[in-house]
Amino acid sequence: MQWIAIVVVAALALLPFLPGAVDAYYFSFLFFVFLYAIMAQSWNLVAGYGGQISLGSHAFFGLGAYTTAILWSGNYLWGSLYDSHPNIYYFDPVTMLLGGIVAAIAAVIIGLPLLSKLHGDYFALGTLGFGEIVKVLFVNGGDFTGGAFGIVAPASSFDTLRPHYWVGLGLTVATALAIRALMRSRYGLALIAVRDDEMAASANGIDTLKVKVAAFAGSAFIAGIAGSLYTFYIFHVGPDSVFDLDWMLLPLMMTVVGGTGTLLGPILGALVMYAVFDLARIVVPDYHPVISGLTIILAMLFLPKGMMRLGRKARRLKSA
Repeated sequence: MQWIAIVVVAALALLPFLPGAVDAYYFSFLFFVFLYAIMAQSWNLVAGYGGQISLGSHAFFGLGAYTTAILWSGNYLWGSLYDSHPNIYYFDPVTMLLGGIVAAIAAVIIGLPLLSKLHGDYFALGTLGFGEIVKVLFVNGGDFTGGAFGIVAPASSFDTLRPHYWVGLGLTVATALAIRALMRSRYGLALIAVRDDEMAASANGIDTLKVKVAAFAGSAFIAGIAGSLYTFYIFHVGPDSVFDLDWMLLPLMMTVVGGTGTLLGPILGALVMYAVFDLARIVVPDYHPVISGLTIILAMLFLPKGMMRLGRKARRLKSA
């Protein structure tokens, strides 16, 4: 399996060098698969591995997107140092990291009171409410956030979709490897212990609140970086686009269909579900919400534990 993954990643990395690949439909399709896979991994970390159902991923995605747009456009409080050099922030790793850090800090601030007091559905509703509050704050943020219109980044930087594709692929691989290493560490074992039985984990000396807040912040950090990547693609960041509930609902669905609590499930789910959504949008544009909804219902009925666990079950039956 490891060698197969390496070959697939290498093939995807070399794809942009094929003649006409950059202008083909599948090139932008793969970029969005990478973007949604990153968001799905973000949700999987806190919900699949941590057992905390969060409905606020879109808030952290939007915070990362706005952080990048504000820095890149020079629209920040102490004035612009780079007005004459708009390309300086184009895929600047420091800017992308700051997008993730801002989202992570927000997650810690909101996570401490929510995770210490709320559990289950109440925590989920609390994070959903937080997302809507953040959206309203940015709509009413005045010149700093651009209000309801948002912020326009310098689109003159765009030349080709190649950097978006490579950065998206790199972030997808890096996120998967980071989560793999994390779940093999002592913290990962503690996180799974909290998910499986919080009272037993606490009785065994695990600081359950610390573990849950750290997972929530890590999830937000990943979502913030995804939002930063989206800013480099869209150039216009507005409340209705980056705080849209689709940035929470679609990754959630993709993770569930692929397999929660698995490493490759969110990636596989992003590929399959985005293909279904996009195909429905192209073939039957008037009915694509119906087709997409029907696909989700069928997946929940026949794949309640996700495609990854279905494959594992089939292998166990074959070996038996």
